[in-house]
Amino acid sequence: MIQSIKERAQDGHIPIHIAIIMDGNGRWAKERSLPRVAGHKEGINSVREITRLCGEIGVKHLTLYTFSTENWRRPKAEVSALMTLLLKTISIEVRELHKQNVRFTAIGNLEMLPQSTQNGINDGIEITKNNTGLNLCLALNYGSRQEMVFAVQTIAKKVKNGELAVEKIDETIFSHTLSTASMPDPDLLIRTGGEYRLSNFLLWQSAYTEIYMTNTYWPKFRETSLMEAILDFQSRERRFGKISDQIAHSK
Repeated sequence: MIQSIKERAQDGHIPIHIAIIMDGNGRWAKERSLPRVAGHKEGINSVREITRLCGEIGVKHLTLYTFSTENWRRPKAEVSALMTLLLKTISIEVRELHKQNVRFTAIGNLEMLPQSTQNGINDGIEITKNNTGLNLCLALNYGSRQEMVFAVQTIAKKVKNGELAVEKIDETIFSHTLSTASMPDPDLLIRTGGEYRLSNFLLWQSAYTEIYMTNTYWPKFRETSLMEAILDFQSRERRFGKISDQIAHSK
């Protein structure tokens, strides 16, 4: 009997943390002569399916790049529609996430979002805070450079106030000052839509992350696409600066 692609992926090592740059909503809509917001709406169906699948196969953390600090430069009508769609989606989906034991979290400068959106996010976080399944983290108004600058400022204040000695600053201290301190670094970062850049997403955290790029637009990224990305991840040798022989002897 031929195994399904999902079964093949489950036979291998499942990434603990998957991060996704969800790109291609607008182009998906344009190819269908639809308004850009139609692409964002269809993309929600992909979010729903990928979240369900990650929970089923044992992924512990799923971080989705939902709205970057640079996205404010888009047309005001689109940004407004995105904020409305985001609030509506969270309000509807959080109940189902709760039933699935999914914990909902968010990173980024949330204070810059509309108050109604902030309230919806905070409600979702509160409702699901005690869940023990998949951690679904939305990166909202997030920018990795801005995150690192804020971390430096926070550490500098501690040094200035005598709470931290300069010589004690190391990678661990820095990592614990980032908004992702409660999560391990991503094992796998997926970018949909055919672009080949990180777009200011988890730059520090992705130092040793396996990166997978696909031409598939996010609204079409479903089960087969995710499992293909995981199978590709499983085919790689993660050396973290070592050589193959060292990895083999450590097993």
